[in-house]
Amino acid sequence: MDFDLLLKGILLGLSIAAPVGPIGVLCIRRTLSLGILNGFISGLGAATADSIYGGMAAFGITIISNFLLESQIYLHLIGGLFLMYLGYKTFRSLPAEKATEMNAKGLIGAYTSTLILTLTNPLTIMMFLGVFAGLGLGETTDSSACFIVLGVFIGSALWWLILSEITNRLRTKLNSSQLIWINRMSGLIILGFGLSSLIKL
Repeated sequence: MDFDLLLKGILLGLSIAAPVGPIGVLCIRRTLSLGILNGFISGLGAATADSIYGGMAAFGITIISNFLLESQIYLHLIGGLFLMYLGYKTFRSLPAEKATEMNAKGLIGAYTSTLILTLTNPLTIMMFLGVFAGLGLGETTDSSACFIVLGVFIGSALWWLILSEITNRLRTKLNSSQLIWINRMSGLIILGFGLSSLIKL
């Protein structure tokens, strides 16, 4: 039973992480510019946020989830502005000649930025609540919920590892001029996501 729940959690984490949104674009761009480790650590920030929201749904923490949903206007504002800032920085950045050696501070920044961005999208918890209800996972025990949340993290992290690895392999086939245009396109896409978040207000 526990293995079954773990597998369901992994599949759920994969399915929620896989659609390419602002976090996906950001991780691709960071992998191209800074190397596979930075891209993967960035993805782990999103995987952690997915696990937090998955945990709220699995454990039925309604007080926190209701607060987040009631505060979604402010969260969309923060997330939208942050995305627009990252989009501008990405558009203006020049590609590195080689993947840089990341220090602890740089990796922590990569992790926390995607963690914050994912947490500022409270609609994610609605997705988890809907999926949990559809799969009949809404009335699990605490121990079972732990396996589901662990599965969500593993599934999400697995996706970011796959995406970073594929992107890193493509990196060697791109020249500096192509990387500059990728930065510009990525920046515009991230800016677009940020603008869309602000328009929803």
